Amino acid sequence: MKVLMINPPYNSSKYKFIGLVAPPLGISYIAAVLELDGVEVKIIDAPAVSLDHEAIQEEVKKYRPDMVAITSVTPTLPSALRVARMSKEACPEALIVLGGYHPTFTYPELLKYDFIDLIVRGEGEYTMLELVRTLEEGGDLKKIRGIATTDFTTPSRPVIDDLDTLPFPARHLLPMEDYKIMNMKLPVGTLVSGRGCPYQCSFCASSAMHGQKLRLRSSDSVVDEMEHLVDDHNSEMLAFMDDTFCLNKKRIIDICDEIKSRKFDNYWGCTARVDTLSEELLQKMKDAGCITLFLGVESADQQNLNEINKNITISKIKKTFELTRKLGVRTIASVVLGMPGDTRKSIENTVRFVKNLEPNYAIFSLAT
Repeated sequence: MKVLMINPPYNSSKYKFIGLVAPPLGISYIAAVLELDGVEVKIIDAPAVSLDHEAIQEEVKKYRPDMVAITSVTPTLPSALRVARMSKEACPEALIVLGGYHPTFTYPELLKYDFIDLIVRGEGEYTMLELVRTLEEGGDLKKIRGIATTDFTTPSRPVIDDLDTLPFPARHLLPMEDYKIMNMKLPVGTLVSGRGCPYQCSFCASSAMHGQKLRLRSSDSVVDEMEHLVDDHNSEMLAFMDDTFCLNKKRIIDICDEIKSRKFDNYWGCTARVDTLSEELLQKMKDAGCITLFLGVESADQQNLNEINKNITISKIKKTFELTRKLGVRTIASVVLGMPGDTRKSIENTVRFVKNLEPNYAIFSLAT
């Protein structure tokens, strides 16, 4: 079976303001699992190579896949739907599959479109593998956990407990030379060291998608992948794309010690909550090459922070940004505007507050 995986065109990502064009790790993990089992896979990462919908349709016609699998988050949904429709037109016999965050939680409304055949819900690596094999063998799709069609929805598939058992993402199928961060002319490599989040921030889909239990890869596996990115893909800047990287202090120290013991000297950045960083830990991270932190600020109003279950304080936000400036670590402040209870005044206060924090970059997202 031939599987074509597509990250749809999207020209207005919030991350463009920090110069980030990142690999689609989700479909790359799925592709790696499929390839390991002998499935023929191709990936089209449209944003990286500036492919429009018409060009994608031509690629579908040329490749003639048995399955077109399209990933989507909420902002990319209109584009993903257009890709799905045009793929069905180009290759009517192909199974059109949608997956990712948005389809996982809104599959009943998406299945109303007649050009969508099936939705993969939740973590997709082994659901997709089972789907491919079941189709090849003429088996019963209703036995596959984690899918939905117009006729049935199966029970959710449990999350993957041991992430070390997953292969590295299939980066050889991606245009690695086209990814960048901070508008720097440096090849960037991204990776994930864990999945899941115990926090329940009301605007975030992470724990709903990946579970409230934090599942962590071993420090050896993480640093192996860092070396793989540098040695095999010439990545000069590495970025951890975890929902939050710094929850387990001992594990972060283990990773930093492993980096130092291998004399790995490339720079990297990660995500963090403001209440997980001490001066000791941040100094340890900096000594191991960490130069950038992505920090959730969200609001300048303590009541708003409480209402969205952020569980941080204004005081802690200020102290953490003071600490990053003291140690010379760059920061990206992330904010969600337009949450319930927000007003023009509270939004203006938040913008001023973020400016006063003096981050190197700031991302203002609209709640959707």
